Amino acid sequence: MNRSIAQLADSLRDGNRRSIARAISLVENNAAEAQDLLRKIFPSTGKGYRLGITGPPGAGKSTLTNRLARLYRQQGQRVGILAVDPTSPFTGGALLGDRVRMTDVEMDSGVFIRSMASRGSLGGLSVKTREAADVLDAAGHDLIIMETVGVGQSELDIARAADTTIVVLVPESGDGIQAMKAGLMEIADLFVMNKSDRPGAEQAALSIKMILGFKKGSPMSGEDWIPDVVQAVASEGKGIDEISRLVGIHREAIAQNGELARRRRDRLEKTIRELVDEQFHVDFWTADRTSIVRSEIENVLNRTLTPYDLADRLISDFRK
Repeated sequence: MNRSIAQLADSLRDGNRRSIARAISLVENNAAEAQDLLRKIFPSTGKGYRLGITGPPGAGKSTLTNRLARLYRQQGQRVGILAVDPTSPFTGGALLGDRVRMTDVEMDSGVFIRSMASRGSLGGLSVKTREAADVLDAAGHDLIIMETVGVGQSELDIARAADTTIVVLVPESGDGIQAMKAGLMEIADLFVMNKSDRPGAEQAALSIKMILGFKKGSPMSGEDWIPDVVQAVASEGKGIDEISRLVGIHREAIAQNGELARRRRDRLEKTIRELVDEQFHVDFWTADRTSIVRSEIENVLNRTLTPYDLADRLISDFRK
C-alpha cells in the first residue's frame, strides 16, 4: 500500500479535518488510491449512526439538518454532514452548496460539512455517498447526517444508506396520496411536517396519519415501528427536540429487534455487489469489445442483427 495513503488513513482517524476532506475528495473523484484508502479505514467503521434526511426541494431539509447538528453538538456528539446537491452541468460539482445554509455549525470544529454532487443518481444520493460516510465514520463522527437532493421514484437509496430515515414535508407538499405516489411512505422512519406555522399544516399531518393508519402517541407497536409525524418550524428551532427524541427511540428499537443489524448487513451486501459490478464493467468493456459494438451497430440498426444476439456474442467472448 502506498505509504502516503497509510499516513492519510492514520491522520483522518485522528480527526484531522484536512485529511478528512482529502479522503472524501479521493473517494468522490474515484481516484486510483481511493479503494486502498477505504480498505485501510474499513476496520475503524461501524460506530457512527447514519441519519438520512430527504424530502421535496424547499421543504427546509438544510435548516433542519443545521438545527439537529447544533442540538447533537450540545449533547457532546461529533457530527458529519453530507449534503448531496444537484450536479452542475458544467463542472460536475455540487450546484447549491448547502454549507451556505448551515451558518450555525459551519465553524464548529466538532462538525464536518461536505457538499457532494448527485452526479445523475436518481435516488438523490451520490453513488459515492456511502463511501464518504465511511470516511466520516472512521474519523470518529458519532452521527453522520446524509441530506439528499430531493424526492424521486428511486428514493430507496437513502433508506438503504441510512440507519434512520427522516422525510421532511411541508403543508404545500400535497395530500398523503401524492406522498405515497412519491414512494415516501415506504422509506420513512419518521415524518417531519416542517413550516407548520403555515395554514393547513395540522390537516396535512393528520392526512398522512390517517392514510397510513398512524396511532398518535404510539410510535411502537410490538416489534414493528410505526412512523410518527412531528410538526416543526425548523427555522425557529420548534420541534427539533422532539425529532431528536424520536430518532433516539427508533435507534434503540431497531437495535433491540435486530433491524439495525439487518439494515447494516444489507448495506454491506449492496456495497459488495456494486464493487463486483464495477470491476466486471471495467474488465468487460475492453477496446476490442467496444470496437465490435461499433462495427456491428449498423446491422442492429438495419434489423439484420438483434441487440440480444450481439450481447450474447460479447458475453460469450468474455467468458472464454
